Amino acid sequence: MSSSYLRLFGYNFFISTFTFGGGYVTIPMMEKYFVSHGDITKDELLDLATIAQSSPGAIAVNLSVLVGKKAKGLKGAFVSGLAAIMPSFIILSIVSLAYTAFQNDPTIRAVLQGMEAAVAAIIVDLVIDMYMALRREKKVLLMILPFVAFVANAFFNVHPLWILLGTILILFIQAKFKGGSQ
Repeated sequence: MSSSYLRLFGYNFFISTFTFGGGYVTIPMMEKYFVSHGDITKDELLDLATIAQSSPGAIAVNLSVLVGKKAKGLKGAFVSGLAAIMPSFIILSIVSLAYTAFQNDPTIRAVLQGMEAAVAAIIVDLVIDMYMALRREKKVLLMILPFVAFVANAFFNVHPLWILLGTILILFIQAKFKGGSQ
C-alpha cells in the first residue's frame, strides 16, 4: 500500500475514532485533512456530503467512501470505508467482551433489562405510528400484511427473510394487477 493510501486510511481512521455527533461533524475534519492536502476541493466535499446524506447508511461512512473514491478511485473507496468502520468495530468488540464479563452482575443485568424495555417501547410506538400511516392510506392489503407477518413469525416460526420476500412478491403482484387493469 502506497503512502497516499496509508494517509487516506490514517485520516479516515482518525476522523472516525475522534468525531462524535454524527456525520455532519466529520465534514470540517474532512475539510481539514483532505481539502488542505489537495485530495479534493471544498466544493467537491460539499457535493459529496450532499450525496452521503441522501444515501442509505451512516453519513460519516458514506462520506468517507465517497471522499476515498474521489481521491484515489475504487481502492481509495475501499480503504476509506474500511478505515471508517474499524473504530466502531474495535470499540464494539471491546464492549462485547466487557458485556460477557459483566453479564452475571445483577446491577448490569437490571440496567440492560431496563434498556430492553425502553427499546421495546420505542419499537411498539414506531409500529403504531406506521400502522396509523397505513390506515390513512386506506389500502386494505397494506393494513393486513403487518398482522399476517406477525402471525407467520410469532406462531408459525416463519423466518423474517421469507416473510419479507413473500410481502414483496404480494405487493409486486398487486402492482402488476392494478397496472394491467388501468
